[in-house]
Amino acid sequence: MTQKLFRARWVLPIAQPPIADGWVSVQNNRIVAVGGPETYPPDVADEPPLDAAILPGLVNAHTHLELSWMRGQVPPAASMPQWVERLMALRRTVGHEPPAAIVDAVTEARAAGTALVGDVTNTLAAYEPLADSQMSAAIFRELLGFAVTDPERVLAEVREQLEQLSPIAWLRPSIVPHSPYSVSPELLRAIGGVRQGAVSIHLAESAEEVQFLREGTGAWRALLTGLGVWNAAWCAPACSPVDYIEQHGLLNDRLLAVHCVQLQHDELQKLAAARATVVTCPRSNRWTGAGLPPVDRFYASGVRVAVGTDSLASVEDLNLFAELALMRELAPSVPPRSLLESATMNGAAALGFGDEFGTIEPGKRADLVAVTVPLEITDVEQYLVSGITPDRIQWLA
Repeated sequence: MTQKLFRARWVLPIAQPPIADGWVSVQNNRIVAVGGPETYPPDVADEPPLDAAILPGLVNAHTHLELSWMRGQVPPAASMPQWVERLMALRRTVGHEPPAAIVDAVTEARAAGTALVGDVTNTLAAYEPLADSQMSAAIFRELLGFAVTDPERVLAEVREQLEQLSPIAWLRPSIVPHSPYSVSPELLRAIGGVRQGAVSIHLAESAEEVQFLREGTGAWRALLTGLGVWNAAWCAPACSPVDYIEQHGLLNDRLLAVHCVQLQHDELQKLAAARATVVTCPRSNRWTGAGLPPVDRFYASGVRVAVGTDSLASVEDLNLFAELALMRELAPSVPPRSLLESATMNGAAALGFGDEFGTIEPGKRADLVAVTVPLEITDVEQYLVSGITPDRIQWLA
């Protein structure tokens, strides 16, 4: 096939520092080469550069596409349990997830420069829309059930459901638990024993979750009791969220620990030692009343950090650049390059797509975006984490 060459004022390979006046060579939707002015191929030397920065498509490591129809319908709350009650009440008003909203959400995420998502689903309603799109995804089929005592039956039912899906190379399903307060110890342990790829879990998102695991009391217990799913035989483990999932076989290098708003430095270091990934969703945490995440503490701990938007039920849009802007505001000491790595390379590796996405290197997928950069900008990395809107983004290949 014909080789394509793209030249721009900036190229951000992510795996190496930005290249001023750089170029990327693409063939058959794969990156062939990348370089700077000293290695211009003949075909690109005379072409004027784009007034843009070329970078790999972004990776939204945590979202819930099937909840997209809830956009603007679950108002911000003072606490996470309060917000969840509102979401559950709204969800009970429909018999299925409207597909048009999912299609629109995928289109919106793509327009904001996203190439790969970690999509959490209870219904698999987003599978077909994703299959019909240019988006790749880790499909996290999420299980809930605090009173489940026969996990093998539940797992068998879900495995059968996944086996009925049309196999698609760029959509990779796995079975995951929702959270420590919504999944029984038996089911957590069973999921931990499944041989599969990446596994996500909502972890230490709220102060109420920490209280629940320490004491067995508080708003989450009240909610479970009100729903009629409380297990009277359950005893509080009197430990941290990280220790709890470790006890059930979930603490490993395949884990995506999502949110982690309430974790302390030593707990984050434990995640780092296990080579797990923290996925931060700061705009959603602010919306749901969970509190703002300790972004600086995440990076100081050495844990791998990825970024997600969460769902349109708790965030204004699916623009990952907006998450980066808030992260920069919350942790101004974190280098912009580290934030960009989180939204590309780290997310791709955590979702199990590190050999395909996340960097501009030979052999990787050529899902490349060009972000318009004003001529006066000299620190392109700082500019890219300052808040980029979709009108400044275009796909190259």
